[in-house]
Amino acid sequence: MAHSLRVSDGFLQQLDLVLKDDHSLPMDLHAELKSCFTGTKPTPTIPFTLLRKLHIFLETKGFPVYLHELLEGAEIFTPEVKLPERNPQLVARLDKIKAKMANEEYRRITKNVNCQINRYGTIGDVGKQVRSAKAVVVTIFNFMVTVVAAFACAYLGSQYLFTEPAACVLSGLIVASVVGLAELYVLVRTMEGELGEM
Repeated sequence: MAHSLRVSDGFLQQLDLVLKDDHSLPMDLHAELKSCFTGTKPTPTIPFTLLRKLHIFLETKGFPVYLHELLEGAEIFTPEVKLPERNPQLVARLDKIKAKMANEEYRRITKNVNCQINRYGTIGDVGKQVRSAKAVVVTIFNFMVTVVAAFACAYLGSQYLFTEPAACVLSGLIVASVVGLAELYVLVRTMEGELGEM
């Protein structure tokens, strides 16, 4: 609510017209108005309560002055709101709650972070990678041994049928390629099954 007004020149002119007729103003209202305008301030201020009293008086006497005309060009001052000092216990409790919420948020964000991670993965993953590499090496070695054994068997067996070495090599290559393709087929089917289980 408005506390006081810094009045404009128009207000002062209208007030001078009212104050010239001293006998019509009550003495207490006249004294209050005089005390507001006799100060050393360059622009006088008037309390809003006094302005209301003046407006009510002017209305009862029949002066054609409205409140908005009195307020025209005036600056309104409102009292400064003083915030109450906060309770130190409440401030400490709020700080604890904020710290707790920040810790919970940090834990939620970092819950899937593992401190044992290095550049290549976790330490537990090294064993899995070694086993996987070992299985791949064993599979390749098994494939090579099977193909070489099939070639050797076909080559040695074809020496009983053919007398020329080119025919023996050709029959060994044919049998080795058929066995190699069969081995690849079985290997691919096995890997598909393992990937499907993952």
